[in-house]
Amino acid sequence: MTHVENTLMSTRPTDVDEIKDGAPLVRTIGLKRVYQVGSEQVYALRGIDLTIRPGQFVAFKGRSGSGKTTLLNMIGGLDQPTEGEVYLFGQNINRLSEAERTRLRRDRLGFVFQSFALIPTYSAFENIELPLRIAGVGARERRTRVMRCLTIVGLQRWANHRPFEMSGGQQQRLSIARALAHHPDLIIADEPIGELDSETGRNILLLFQRLVQHEGITVLLSSHDPTVNEFASDVYELSDGQIVNHVTRS
Repeated sequence: MTHVENTLMSTRPTDVDEIKDGAPLVRTIGLKRVYQVGSEQVYALRGIDLTIRPGQFVAFKGRSGSGKTTLLNMIGGLDQPTEGEVYLFGQNINRLSEAERTRLRRDRLGFVFQSFALIPTYSAFENIELPLRIAGVGARERRTRVMRCLTIVGLQRWANHRPFEMSGGQQQRLSIARALAHHPDLIIADEPIGELDSETGRNILLLFQRLVQHEGITVLLSSHDPTVNEFASDVYELSDGQIVNHVTRS
């Protein structure tokens, strides 16, 4: 895949003060999440303090149950902390209503999942177009955005193909293209290479790296794969709901 000259950057919002001045994009303070399982309390997060600035490619690593998915869900407003605070784009999202959190996710976040979460009866074009239709984007703008997103991920020739006609790597690239449709400031990817072979996984990580470097999008990703160390700018190791190591690549 080559870098596309007509990038999303040209149409993404530019009036985001917290991005302009380099203030934190994400900040968590004393973040805890406790689940009640029968009579037992299970601690998924045990006090996470974290600061992420625009333009970072951050990987959260750890074994299953380490807390990395729970942390991403907290940051993305998909779950609420038991204790602590999450600031996203300068807002304390704990204090937002569910409707406000939904609007924030829709307008400024993109989500990528291990299972792809594509609609099997829709073409690649239609999978990306659907959220734009729901948001009321006009037909001409929808087509422009969809084709730009497909081009960025290298799937422009697959616009009319359905997911079952694609490889796993192509399906994941399609899910990334869908996440790009709203020009997000932040993409949250939960185990996006978990079901892919090693070479395909590397290509997906390279795509995320290019989105950070060329499109100005911040990426937060969870994985247990050591390959992420080669691509991410920051790698946080989690164990038992705590950050136990942090490595920054220059």
